[in-house]
Amino acid sequence: MRLLPIRLALASILALMLPALVGAQPAPSQEPIRYTLRFPAPHTHYVEVEASFPTAGQPQIDVMMAVWTPGSYLVREYEKNVEDISARARDGGALAIEKTLKNRWRIRTNGAPAVTVAYRVYCREMGVRSNWVEDGFAMLNGAATFITLADQRPHVHEVNVELPQAWHRVMTAMPDAPDSGGVRFRAPDFDTLVDSPMVLGNPAVYEFTVDGKKHFLVNTGEGGVWDGAAIARDLEKIVQQARTLWGSLPYDKYLFLNMITESGGGIEHKGSTMLMSSRWATRTHRGYLGFLRLASHEYFHAWNVKRLRPLELGPFDYEHEVYPKGLWVSEGFTDYYGALQLWRAGLQTRDEFFEELSGFIQQLQNSPGRLTQSVEMSSFDAWIKQYRPDENSINSSISYYTKGSVIAFVLDAKLRTATHGAKTLDDLMRTLYQRYSGARGFTENQFRAAAQEIAGTNLHAWFTKTLQTTEELDYTEALEWFGLRFRAHDELTGKAWLGATTRSDAGREVILQIKRGTPAYTAGLDAEDEILAIGDFRLRAGQLPARLEQYKPGDTVSVLVARRDELKRIDVVLGNEPVATWRLEVQPDATSDQKAHFTGWGG
Repeated sequence: MRLLPIRLALASILALMLPALVGAQPAPSQEPIRYTLRFPAPHTHYVEVEASFPTAGQPQIDVMMAVWTPGSYLVREYEKNVEDISARARDGGALAIEKTLKNRWRIRTNGAPAVTVAYRVYCREMGVRSNWVEDGFAMLNGAATFITLADQRPHVHEVNVELPQAWHRVMTAMPDAPDSGGVRFRAPDFDTLVDSPMVLGNPAVYEFTVDGKKHFLVNTGEGGVWDGAAIARDLEKIVQQARTLWGSLPYDKYLFLNMITESGGGIEHKGSTMLMSSRWATRTHRGYLGFLRLASHEYFHAWNVKRLRPLELGPFDYEHEVYPKGLWVSEGFTDYYGALQLWRAGLQTRDEFFEELSGFIQQLQNSPGRLTQSVEMSSFDAWIKQYRPDENSINSSISYYTKGSVIAFVLDAKLRTATHGAKTLDDLMRTLYQRYSGARGFTENQFRAAAQEIAGTNLHAWFTKTLQTTEELDYTEALEWFGLRFRAHDELTGKAWLGATTRSDAGREVILQIKRGTPAYTAGLDAEDEILAIGDFRLRAGQLPARLEQYKPGDTVSVLVARRDELKRIDVVLGNEPVATWRLEVQPDATSDQKAHFTGWGG
């Protein structure tokens, strides 16, 4: 935004006055914050931390711990795992330390130039945003581990690791300190410290180079089942494809930190990603593609969100929520490209890409919540909804991942159509990256303006409808451009349908979720009801589909449920089971132009 001259003058005057107005504040210290990590008994799940903080001669200092970590929009209260915190001067003398907030402490320095804070962190949460320590390895995330100065000034942070005797390696994207020996690292600021998870132990490491930059696949827990070398070769293809799209690699090195721990998920960082997977994930073709899609998604974040981000996501406030409305770009577009890049790299077929894209569309169109919550509000409410789903989430909300990925598909086709194939979503992403990556961030209006510039036409009405309302998306233009259609199908199967999702729980058939508008919803069945019988006959866990085959649509059945240990009989009029819809396929009579458009889409 261009400032008027008078505003520039005022800004200059304020800049000159600011030191006098805040004269009580000391100058930033040049001495680093230094940490030492120890694991004296890793089987007990603790890391012991010593942190040395410069005081700049202040009589007291405040230190803090993050309450959330970027990429995961939920206050996680990492301080809950901190124990035995104490403070001392360099001569060993104890210093008074007082907890002032849930995640802050105040230390009386007694004039010491530096103080050392010692504490332990309990590490036994197997998640990509948290910590785990056991006798064989450790996984540490910065926000969940490091207490730092609360003065919000830039500080260098150094980390020294004292490994247990049986462990031999530390893998992290954090820059090595001089003469580090692989166990001492130097982050230029707290953001980098938080953004550099660490894997310690004896992982299997596979290295490849693209554009002269080293990349590492770091596997913990292979167990003789994973073919790490083959996976590294496929990851190299993903990196090369991203290099083709973006034009360069924006980091010095990159690590795929893969914890094979029978868990799941991934989270992005500037120079790495933390992934979690099952030992058996790569034993089937479908499972192998699932892992590559996860890796492709998180790797694409090295550009989209870590460097190209909504304005609200920086600078980070690690103690409070921030409220972006653009996570449909950050996560949804990344989901779209995570799948598209695999097709372009030759790692999945056209039909497999269709299956993934169809899955996004089906999930959107079969979610009643799409008619309740806009995609912008889904992003804004991430802190209270995305990571806290309940039995009614399917009816009350929509995921910005899901709808964002479908918007990416529709917008890609819209840009191609408007420019007769001259411009694509790739061009929009590159333009945004060139203008707004780094410290700047983009606003919603800047995103819209760039898209309209690429399209050469006014997209205001389309963006308003798509992002701010719950009106249905129109797929007509996308299907027409690529020569696609939704697979023909019968609207109904003719099978009796209850409309409740159930789970088997210790031999019980328990209702998990009920979509709005289904027979179960209309009749008054509820989540957590245990279905005991249909009619006068007992229903055991897993028998519901077979039992419903004994009825036809329109039949009224009496369902006996236990609700908080009270028996209830509820009459349900069974519906006609709908067919899974929204499956993409190529039109049999696609024109030569449509076929060319399609070929260009997949590279």
